[in-house]
Amino acid sequence: MREKEVRILEIDINTWVKMLEDMGAVEVGNWLQKRYVYDFQPKVSNKWIRLRTNGIESTLAIKEVVDSTKVDGTKELEIVVSDFDKTNAILKELGYTPRALQENKRIRYVYQNIEIDIDTWPFLPTYVEIEGPSVEAVENFLSLVHYDEAKLTTLDVDAIYRSIYHINPDEVELKFSEDVS
Repeated sequence: MREKEVRILEIDINTWVKMLEDMGAVEVGNWLQKRYVYDFQPKVSNKWIRLRTNGIESTLAIKEVVDSTKVDGTKELEIVVSDFDKTNAILKELGYTPRALQENKRIRYVYQNIEIDIDTWPFLPTYVEIEGPSVEAVENFLSLVHYDEAKLTTLDVDAIYRSIYHINPDEVELKFSEDVS
């Protein structure tokens, strides 16, 4: 299945929270997410395995960027798994070694059938990710909100680190210090 999502970079959290709440969006979660990313063996360009948990739900996914310029340019095949650590252990037994443990903070709002995630990652300015059931739904939501069009991107987070901020996420630890709330 193809994801239908865009990101708006370098947002102000308070401005977006107020705008979303004023339009009737409902906050449905506020989590510290942890994930492992694994390369296929042999490595496949623009395709990877992701194991992620928000402490409540854990998922295992295969992600593939087929066209980084389009709202529906990423394929995702995802399932819910019952145990983050055991799934990681199974993947290790299968010969997969995670690149590293990565963390991000996520506040999720829902407006009609759109998920709006305010994401904060180490070393990046906070951004918003907008995902919907169709390209049209995402574009319709964008027409309702105020944003800097120059900050709109369809790049995935790895490409954002590399292409926009010139940070190699494989060379830095993408974790928050213990005292970050």
